Amino acid sequence: MSKAVLDNPAKSSYDLIVILIVNLFGGANFMVRRQQRLSALQVAKLSKPGLYGDGGGLTLQITTTGAKSWLLRYMMAGKPFGMGLGPTHTVSLAEARQKALDARKLLIDGINPLVVKRQDRIAGALASAKMMTFDQCAEAYILAHKAGWKNAKHADQWTNTLNTYASPVFGHLPVAEIDTGLVVKCLSPIWESKTETASRLRGRIESVLGWATTSGYRTGENPARWKGHLDNLLATISKSSRTKHHPSLPWQRIGAFMSALRAREGVSARAVEFAILTACRSGEVRGAKWTEFDTAGKVWTIPAERMKAKREHEVPLSDAALALLESMPKVGEIVFAGTKNQLLSDMSLTAVIRRMNGDDKPVWADANGEGVTVHGFRSSFRMWAAETTNYPREVAEHALAHRLPDAVERAYQRGSQFAKRAALMAEWSVYCATVQTDAVVKPIRGATRR
Repeated sequence: MSKAVLDNPAKSSYDLIVILIVNLFGGANFMVRRQQRLSALQVAKLSKPGLYGDGGGLTLQITTTGAKSWLLRYMMAGKPFGMGLGPTHTVSLAEARQKALDARKLLIDGINPLVVKRQDRIAGALASAKMMTFDQCAEAYILAHKAGWKNAKHADQWTNTLNTYASPVFGHLPVAEIDTGLVVKCLSPIWESKTETASRLRGRIESVLGWATTSGYRTGENPARWKGHLDNLLATISKSSRTKHHPSLPWQRIGAFMSALRAREGVSARAVEFAILTACRSGEVRGAKWTEFDTAGKVWTIPAERMKAKREHEVPLSDAALALLESMPKVGEIVFAGTKNQLLSDMSLTAVIRRMNGDDKPVWADANGEGVTVHGFRSSFRMWAAETTNYPREVAEHALAHRLPDAVERAYQRGSQFAKRAALMAEWSVYCATVQTDAVVKPIRGATRR
């Protein structure tokens, strides 16, 4: 037996075992390995930069700037690791020891505590993300997609629709909590009374929730999806019944309207007149540039990026349309330019018709008494062509830049039917200059089957 045991006859059996272990492993090395060597007072007073071990891998780290923090140093699979446990002003010595103990228990089970820490951080981030509200997601969705929308007004339309109908119901709620019941609660009040708006609203909610799922803000099925879901809860309303047509002037009154329109001055009035003569959309006319016109060839080529169908469209120009172009001042690149040579707004053309109608009962109205719109004149043209001419249907459809509904027919009618369309538009311009004395539908003189 060692001298240490013989020199301590009064020690208990426990003390004797400890002394034997100390002598067996070497007193100095054993004492280094003992834990809880630091005291709270020491932690507070120590200021010299360096590493101060508390035992079990727990280390007080003091940087050259005087910052103090806790560090757990350990080995796993032969590799050294260091995991921060927090600054001393936030994590006390006792708390640091408990954290170190928890980490060492993971090590015993073969689990790297650093991996667990990262997983906890990710889980916390996901939990925080799920608190993102529907309104915040809607704003982010619109911001991410508005650059790809062909019409700048779409962003405002999306915002207004969602703010009006969705936000009051669940806009303030975490997007992860939006369920089928909330979506139905939002849609039900307007589903049958404002069917077109409700249909668009549902699609926009579905898009926002889809974006939130892809972005990691929610999980599971989209509660706003239609097929196999909301179609079981809401009535299926046909597209034809929910489509609101633009009020159009009966074609028999086109001549009288054009006569009144030509009496008005201003660029906006000329733009409306040109839109009627060419049967084009308001946006196509407002954005027309001089470089798009071949007056010698009597054709206006609208580039694909300005067309609704994203296909280039050639518009045959009648003599009346060419004369109108000749009357316009060639200042800048825009034909129908507003102030400072900028594009006219859509409302500027609408205002022309509103002023012509006055404040009382509309003078220029459709069969239901509603004031007509600029877009409605395309319907007037289409009805005139169908009821008073013998041109094939596809010729009028091509004149309106419509896609033919039947795929086989589209494949067969690959040509633009330009010559026939030119003749049709010439007859249309003549009719627009003729004021009818009655409302009896009469075929145009000289109209023959093409």
